[in-house]
Amino acid sequence: MRQAQLARKTKETDIQVTVKLDNMGTANINTGIGFFDHMLTALSVHSGISMDIAVKGDLYVDGHHTVEDTGIVMGKALGEALGDKSGITRYGSAFIPMDEALAFCSLDISNRPFLVFQGTFTNAMIGQYDACLTEEFFRAFAFNAGITLHVNMMYGSNDHHKCEAAFKAVAHALKTAVTPLEDGKTLSTKGVL
Repeated sequence: MRQAQLARKTKETDIQVTVKLDNMGTANINTGIGFFDHMLTALSVHSGISMDIAVKGDLYVDGHHTVEDTGIVMGKALGEALGDKSGITRYGSAFIPMDEALAFCSLDISNRPFLVFQGTFTNAMIGQYDACLTEEFFRAFAFNAGITLHVNMMYGSNDHHKCEAAFKAVAHALKTAVTPLEDGKTLSTKGVL
């Protein structure tokens, strides 16, 4: 079974993450930030990747360390669960609508981390979640998982809808990309990723 369990403790955060790629997308998530929990639950359920995430962060400062560090540990755990990344579909793309909002994601699990994030929020906060941390999360996640990640919140008027569409687009693209290939070969002209 493709899975990994990682822990990371700093002066700012204490994080434990377990990911199981071939499970049913069950989520047990507690970061201390309700809307962020909602987004990570959507990421788990829609990707089919089961995630147990427990975070204790310095929320008396703000949510930055909690959100970014969660992305770091999640990315490392995903990378570890994928091993040498051989035998996976590698690429995934998805358009996800949520009411008036539409988001698009395209990704490549390539060991060449990069993030292109396009989109803006109208309000600074969504509940207790600082909306600008969405880009920080995806950057930390992509760079630590070895993913080239493009996320485009194409349009929308409701920040909750725009953000959720983005997380679900990433989830559906990820679900495709981690799917094993029937021949088990590495999808690369180099022979390795």
